[in-house]
Amino acid sequence: MNTPSSHSGSLTAPDWGRLAPALFVLLWSTGFIGGKLGLPHAEPLTFLLWRMALVAVVLLALSAWQKAPWPGSWGTVGHIAVAGLLVHGVYLGGVFGALKQGIPAGSVALIVGLQPLLTALVAGPLLGERITGRQWLGFALGLAGVTAVVWEKLSLNIGGPLGIGLSVAALLGISIGTLYQKRYCADMDLRTGTTIQYAATGTVLAVLAPMLETMQVNWTADFVFALAWLCLVLSVGAIFLLFALIRRGAASKVASLFYMVPPVTALMAWALFGEKLGPLALGGMAITAVGVALVLRRG
Repeated sequence: MNTPSSHSGSLTAPDWGRLAPALFVLLWSTGFIGGKLGLPHAEPLTFLLWRMALVAVVLLALSAWQKAPWPGSWGTVGHIAVAGLLVHGVYLGGVFGALKQGIPAGSVALIVGLQPLLTALVAGPLLGERITGRQWLGFALGLAGVTAVVWEKLSLNIGGPLGIGLSVAALLGISIGTLYQKRYCADMDLRTGTTIQYAATGTVLAVLAPMLETMQVNWTADFVFALAWLCLVLSVGAIFLLFALIRRGAASKVASLFYMVPPVTALMAWALFGEKLGPLALGGMAITAVGVALVLRRG
């Protein structure tokens, strides 16, 4: 086997392991930008239904082409489907629904930003993970940093009860889904496993969307771009990275990466849409980075 030299430009496995968390945060953060572009042209569940259906077809074709292994029992299929409904259905449905209800994006980000702390609280009893004092400090700093980043975007009227409820549902969905994935289906094949997850979520949305929405879509260039980006970059690239990170590391450490999403999203919104980014937000980004570093640092 050829070993890449230092001049080849290739990444060794340890190099990739170090870069994967940063790449995940970068890709995951673009989801809010995609939502900002796409939601004006379709209702939340309809938008997600198109996304789930298209990704399921792409991954099914990929699985068939590469002859990827399928789960060996219906019980395993059930666990994979449940994790997918939580991570893709409840989380994304809650975030998109809250935004459609008029909840400020900063408010949604702050509520969902509780996810690393919630995951850490549950990971010990459920998965037997040991959280050190240094890591608890990191979780606290991360939360403080996220709060500083989104504070400038928070309005005094945080929103109605339905929107807040949807934001909390999103928080629970991604938190419980991450833990469920780690405990019951961390060893699934990413190609066939995610195919099952998107197909299961799409099936549920196909029932709910006609009952709750008009199903109308305004097929503008912005919507098509947003849909394509969310399907390929988020639902394939970022989700594959997330599940690979869950497989490799502690759920609480993986969850801490979500602290970096609001700061990175704020930077993207500043660069792409000219949104305000003041000294408080910049300081919050630095605090968040320190907090995540404390959680992830070895030893």
